[in-house]
Amino acid sequence: MTKRFVLVAGNIGTGKTSLTERLGERLDWATAYESVMDNPYLADFYADMRTWAFHLQVFFLGHRAEQHLALARSPESAIIDRSIYEDAEIFTRAGRALGNMNERDYQTYRRVYELVVSKLPAPDLLIYLKTPVPVLLERIHNRGREMELSIGTKYLELLDSFYQEWMTEFDLCPVLTIRSDNLDFVHKPEHLEVIIQRMRDKLAGKEELKFSAD
Repeated sequence: MTKRFVLVAGNIGTGKTSLTERLGERLDWATAYESVMDNPYLADFYADMRTWAFHLQVFFLGHRAEQHLALARSPESAIIDRSIYEDAEIFTRAGRALGNMNERDYQTYRRVYELVVSKLPAPDLLIYLKTPVPVLLERIHNRGREMELSIGTKYLELLDSFYQEWMTEFDLCPVLTIRSDNLDFVHKPEHLEVIIQRMRDKLAGKEELKFSAD
């Protein structure tokens, strides 16, 4: 079978981890996840974004570059929860926009980021999960991660606006956009099968069909 390398992108709370887990199990693909519980900077970042924004993004850059390169080079198909590209195009931009990262640190980060990603193999597909901000906020509160409880509507809206801009410019590989609030791929196997078929169609260069969970 053809080796595939797929990235899952999307705002906080869109269901990236759940989808990555289920696609990995269903397709027998290798999986890799965003470093959350074992991240040495994330809790500090949510408590004091201005102090820790640069440190967090440098950590993520190294962590995701290692993941990306290892799975891109692996002979087996693989899927990663969150892409390395979001670090620069979404979260570091947000840090600068909110005043949490000064211009000197931002430009330093961008220089290193551009050098790193220029050496990485392109993915075969990027799955972009899109969900309205009120739904994201509800999901974040329901899952109850203490370090995320300070996340508010304005921050999620800012990230969402950057995602929309990024998606209009991203051209490294095909993009499959999925409204994750319309699908329950955790509890409904038929919804997961719809996503898998849309993935296969996109990878084969076929036109996408609209899907409703109603």
